[in-house]
Amino acid sequence: MRALTVVPSRPGSLRVADVPDPEPGPGDLLVQGLALGVCGTDKEIARGSYGRPPEGTDRLVLGHESLGQVRQAPPGSRFQPGDLVAGVVRRPDPVPCGACARGEFDMCRNGRYTERGIKQRHGYGSELWTVEEDYAVPVDARLERSGMLMEPTTVVAKAWEQVERVGARAWFAPRRALVTGAGPIGLLAALLGVQRGLDVHVLDRLTTGPKPRLAEALGATYHADPADQVAERLEPDVVIEATGAGTVVFDVMRHTAAYGIVCLTGVSAAGRTLAVDAGAVNREIVLENDVVLGSVNANLRHYHQAADALAKADSDWLDGLITRRVPLARAPEAFTGGEDDVKVVVTLTGEG
Repeated sequence: MRALTVVPSRPGSLRVADVPDPEPGPGDLLVQGLALGVCGTDKEIARGSYGRPPEGTDRLVLGHESLGQVRQAPPGSRFQPGDLVAGVVRRPDPVPCGACARGEFDMCRNGRYTERGIKQRHGYGSELWTVEEDYAVPVDARLERSGMLMEPTTVVAKAWEQVERVGARAWFAPRRALVTGAGPIGLLAALLGVQRGLDVHVLDRLTTGPKPRLAEALGATYHADPADQVAERLEPDVVIEATGAGTVVFDVMRHTAAYGIVCLTGVSAAGRTLAVDAGAVNREIVLENDVVLGSVNANLRHYHQAADALAKADSDWLDGLITRRVPLARAPEAFTGGEDDVKVVVTLTGEG
């Protein structure tokens, strides 16, 4: 079969290669790969920034934003041939640490977890793949074209869960949310905010193209003014930060409502400096009981939260997030793109 592979830490090694068909274990599903979402993590691995192959091989099958169709299930399985599924990315560490032992492997304390398509496990970027039944999540049958959005939706499902858990330390009834960044993570965060009945605002620098239309189609308000101006004007109760841009991060931290919560989901590049009035930021956070927290990855609970959110969403709107589809034979084209790209997807079926 064909698979999208890379040699981690070797820039320029991304290619579609022939690899052996997978052999399902006793508790595994055999899945026909349908589509694969491409994100910044995949691009960083392709550039050689990080990633680790499985033991005994130098190449890694990429891909963690999966969508497939069950071809074969073990006896007594809750899945049937033809079901749509997504595969969970992370597996708990073998020790396990306290978090992993309790199913909270997204919060692993010792770093010995593994991840499909990222760290020591082959990913889902192949024509066929296997997954342990316990790490397979059903995808609504209506989402055959957009179900690969499951994994990025888990990221924001966890972010919203963390916001709500922090808010519950006292009376918390948020009304207004600001999402910074209108990429897939930002727009999916906005979707989950709208589903919660909040007044959602989305901030991005583009004024044309699909991003403003997608935000407005949700019922959110779109902004392209500087982050400090927008945040100061809105005084949001909740901010989901999805840009990783240092200036945006500190601008929104300073302009939340009292008892505001900022959840950082964007990863900033290292090596950049920024002049910040640290005293003013500290004063604001302390005197208003504000909270800033980081959130990444997801556990099984968040996958099921994401599945519920996608099942309730408008399928045409979800399809609109996918602005380009590239066949597996030309998969490296998905790793370059323009400003109008929101989500680029590699299709794993067909002859292309």
